[in-house]
Amino acid sequence: MAKIAINIATGSLQKEEMIVGIDLGTTNSLVAIIHPETKQPIALREHNSSSLVPSVIYFDEAGNVIVGEEAKKYLEISPERTIYSAKRLMGKTYQDIQQEGQLLAYQIIDDGTDQLVKVKMGDRFYSPVELSSFILAELKQRAEHILKTPVTKAVITVPAYFNDAQRQATRDAGKLAGLDVLRIINEPTAASLAYGLDRANQATTEPQLIAVYDLGGGTFDISILRLLDGVFEVLSTNGNTFLGGDDFDRAIVAHWAQAANISLQELSRNSLLAQGLRVKAEAAKIYLSGADVFEDKLNDLSLVLTKKELETLIEPLIAKTMVCCKQALKDAGLSASDIQTVVMVGGSTRTPFVKHRVSDFFGKLVHDAVNPDEVVALGAAIQADVLAGHNKDILLLDITPLSLGIETAGGLMDVLIPRNAKIPSKASRQYTTQVDGQGSMRISVFQGERDLVKDNRKLAEFNLINIPGMPAGLPKVEVGFLINADGILMVSAKELRSGIEQSIEVKPQLGLSDDQVEKMLLDSITHAKEDIALRALTEARTEGEQLLQSTERFLQKNASVLTKEEMLQTAAAMQALQMAITLDNKDLIHEKIEALNDVSRPYAERIMDEAIAGAMKGKKI
Repeated sequence: MAKIAINIATGSLQKEEMIVGIDLGTTNSLVAIIHPETKQPIALREHNSSSLVPSVIYFDEAGNVIVGEEAKKYLEISPERTIYSAKRLMGKTYQDIQQEGQLLAYQIIDDGTDQLVKVKMGDRFYSPVELSSFILAELKQRAEHILKTPVTKAVITVPAYFNDAQRQATRDAGKLAGLDVLRIINEPTAASLAYGLDRANQATTEPQLIAVYDLGGGTFDISILRLLDGVFEVLSTNGNTFLGGDDFDRAIVAHWAQAANISLQELSRNSLLAQGLRVKAEAAKIYLSGADVFEDKLNDLSLVLTKKELETLIEPLIAKTMVCCKQALKDAGLSASDIQTVVMVGGSTRTPFVKHRVSDFFGKLVHDAVNPDEVVALGAAIQADVLAGHNKDILLLDITPLSLGIETAGGLMDVLIPRNAKIPSKASRQYTTQVDGQGSMRISVFQGERDLVKDNRKLAEFNLINIPGMPAGLPKVEVGFLINADGILMVSAKELRSGIEQSIEVKPQLGLSDDQVEKMLLDSITHAKEDIALRALTEARTEGEQLLQSTERFLQKNASVLTKEEMLQTAAAMQALQMAITLDNKDLIHEKIEALNDVSRPYAERIMDEAIAGAMKGKKI
């Protein structure tokens, strides 16, 4: 049966499916498409409203989710129930974000392990994947409302420095929001596409070196790219995840507070005054992009700021970005004069002083004609147009039709090479043992988009044997996937400490017809919610079981130095966790994990301190 799409607004037949480009940002997110008539990339907006959707999520007491401009209002009123900067948590463990976590108003669960981060909201625990999926679902809904047609396919951008886990988390968030994520592309690559740098490069056989300076509301990134034959390669990245336009606003607020003899302590106590000043500071910064003096009032406070004063206030912040630029160039083995093109991204680059400093640093005029808030999403829309087969100017290399991965604890699918990855392609990841003295590891290779391997296709299996007997978690087994130009997959496994290695050759397609591939993709979207809920439950159970094992080993080793009260409390907490693991409630399991950690943390720290003191006895530092 043929599938026909109809534009609901006009009743006309939709010739082909719309693929959108999405910029999932730390501060703001947006959707862009290629306009069917003009063939130009445009950011979607309703009437005269902004194309930007704040990346903010508010949970009310009843558990309802509000996303975007409406949710932003709650940042001041109810900060503990309002999530912002969820992108910073993607694919991160507790240890990765220890310092950042203390600065966030909402509660991040810290169990001192290398488990992925979770956010606690009332009695529910959310992963960054779930949080980002709320933003993507809002963008999808907004796009469908504007386009009056279903939107199910997307290209999503990520920072160039995002690792494999963070990219996979972004894919999962898309899937949970009901989107088939055709490609994850780097933000600087998207910005370069929006400026048509790939097309300009086609006339030359020389590589082009591009710097992308991205200063947003809360973060700064600098990326150095090499472009040759239409292919972008990231040579180096650098940046500061706590530097952006918000810091410009804070500097202005501090300046006005000082002029009015208001202490920072007084400001922190009076959130209405602080918020009022912040709003006026943002207005002043924007106004001074085209004027010399800003004058306004807040209650009886007179607020004045000149362009020169603004430049003096933000100079130390711009200097920090220049340090990052120098480091990125050094890492790429280049000097500023080697860069041929400088692209400006992020709303904060609208400030003329920023453009002037960047232009001076690189010794050339910067590219700033495209709206810096929209440039990344517009580039994603261009890439989406290529994937839709409309843009014949850009060559698409052969791609993998379905994701390839291996089975991990609890029967979960861990993707190493995502679907739509270019061929040839390679990827590797490290795994470890779960049992003390484990001498072998089964490597099972699967193809498909579902979260549990039982719903995917098994391609091959082999055992890595003769792993030296070590405590659980100590062996490092690197599993590598390599797809060659003929689409043949080589899977290898190597225990890095001992050098023991084994490999197998697999033909990944195994005669799959287009209909079978399409059915597998459709199933993955249809079952996305239950798949990810099941994955979250399985991961929680695995985490709980690992904690029970490690606590048991700790108790056997240190029972003599624990009080009777500590032993009883620990036994009760372990029993409660054991019971929770048998139930189908991931939030309850996380709650009992947290409770067991709260019981064991004080005496674990005490024993550790005593061990260190004993080891240092008689030694001088």
